[in-house]
Amino acid sequence: MIQEKHIENAISELFGNLKFTPEPAGLYDPLRYMMEIGGKRIRPRLCLTAYSLFKDSFSDEILSPAAALEVFHSFTLIHDDIMDKAPVRRGVPTVYKKWNDNTAILSGDVMSIESYKLIAKAPAVVLPDALELFSTTAAQVCEGQQYDMDFEDMESVPMQDYMKMIGLKTAVLIACSAKMGALIGGASEHECELLYNYGYNLGLAFQIADDWLDTYGDQAVFGKSIGGDISNNKKTWLLTRAFEKAGDLRGDLLAAMSIPVHTDEHRAAKIEAVKGIYDKLGVGDDAKQEIIRLHSQALGYVSELKLSPEAASMLHNYASALLGRNK
Repeated sequence: MIQEKHIENAISELFGNLKFTPEPAGLYDPLRYMMEIGGKRIRPRLCLTAYSLFKDSFSDEILSPAAALEVFHSFTLIHDDIMDKAPVRRGVPTVYKKWNDNTAILSGDVMSIESYKLIAKAPAVVLPDALELFSTTAAQVCEGQQYDMDFEDMESVPMQDYMKMIGLKTAVLIACSAKMGALIGGASEHECELLYNYGYNLGLAFQIADDWLDTYGDQAVFGKSIGGDISNNKKTWLLTRAFEKAGDLRGDLLAAMSIPVHTDEHRAAKIEAVKGIYDKLGVGDDAKQEIIRLHSQALGYVSELKLSPEAASMLHNYASALLGRNK
C-alpha cells in the first residue's frame, strides 16, 4: 500500500510537469491557464488513493489516467462557465471572460481530446475497460449538463430528478475516479464497484455542499461569486428543497426568483430575498443533514471492502477532506 504523503507528492509532481503543445498559443494558453489556477485535484487524488490500496508504488500507468480525470473535469468547467455566465472561477476570471466565448469553446474541445490522450496510457490489459468507463462517464456528464439546462425552463423540479441530474453531472466522474484507480491497480470487479459506489455517494454530497456554499459560503474561500445560482435561477438542492417545503411561502419564493438582475443592486436584492426564504424554511440545515447522510452511506461501502484499518483510514480521510468545508 502507498502512503498518503506519497499521494500528495505524486499530485504535486504530476501537475507541475503536465505540459501542452505550445502553439497555437491562442488555443493552448487557456488550457495552461485553467490547469495552473488549480483546484483541490479531488478526482486524480481519489484515483491515486484507490490505486494505492492495491499497489506499492506509482508509475505512468496510473499517473497519466489520473491526470486525464482532472483535464476532462477542467474542460467541463470551461464550457459550464460559458453556459452559466460565471465571471469568476477559483478566484480569477473564467476562460471566456479572460479571452472570449469562441476561444473558450475551442480550447475546451481540445482539452477533452487531451484527456483521451492521457487515459490511453492506461495498461494494455485494462485499457478497453478503462476507455469504456471513461467514455461512458464523459457522456453521462454531458447528459447531466443537459438536464441542468432543461431545468432552467422549469418552475421547479422533483427532488428525485434533481438528484439524478447531479448524479450524472458531478457524482459519476468522482465515482469513475475511484473505480479507475482500482481497475488499474488490479482490484476485483466487486472491489471496483464498491469503490465506484463510495465515490458516487461522495459526489452527490460534494455537489450538495457546493450548492450550499454558493448561498452560504465565503467567496474568498469558495473561489466563486456567492449567490450566482440564485441570480441565475439555477436549480439547486436548496431551491428544490425550498419548493418541497414552501407551502404558503411558494408565492413569495416565486416572486423573489422573478426579481430582475440588470444591476448589481437588483442582483443583491434578489439574493437577499431568496436567501431569506431559505432561512425561514431551514433548507440550509436540511442540506447539511443530507450531506452527512450521504457521507455515512459512502463509508458504508468502505466497510464492505474489508480493508486493513490503515487502508480504510485513507478513504475515511479523503471523504472528510472532500466534505470538510461545511459538513
